[in-house]
Amino acid sequence: MSLKVGDKAPSFSLFSSEKKVVKLEDFEGKNIVLLFFPLAFTSTCTAELCSVRDEISDYNSIGSEVIAISVDSLYTLAKYKEEQKLNFMLISDFNKEVSSAYGSIYELFSSGMKGVSKRSAFVIDKIGIIRYAEVLENASEIPNLSAVKTVLTQLS
Repeated sequence: MSLKVGDKAPSFSLFSSEKKVVKLEDFEGKNIVLLFFPLAFTSTCTAELCSVRDEISDYNSIGSEVIAISVDSLYTLAKYKEEQKLNFMLISDFNKEVSSAYGSIYELFSSGMKGVSKRSAFVIDKIGIIRYAEVLENASEIPNLSAVKTVLTQLS
């Protein structure tokens, strides 16, 4: 299933790297950038998430919250967040349900791994409607983060 602009964002309830339950509904009234990424500690994921880290004030200044999701365990994500000094929420979709709901999952990834999140970016507005959707087939590409910021600016 692929989501498109105008669709209602699928709800979720997952654990963060801080072992807290995070629900999409917790962010009602805020614009959300939801980033799915394949695996912590890999080069493209680190480049993408560190660029978001370095530009977090851009996202915050337009009233948005960044959340990154992967199928890594919350323990792996906690270590990754600490090592990379990431200043936004990382949440674990270990059971692959949310990645699947967002059409952001590889049936088969590299090295025979099954069920790894596809690199994707979604902007979800204050009432839970998708305003930007980009799901990449090639894990070495990074979503168009300037397009994400443009959409956020239009929403703020």
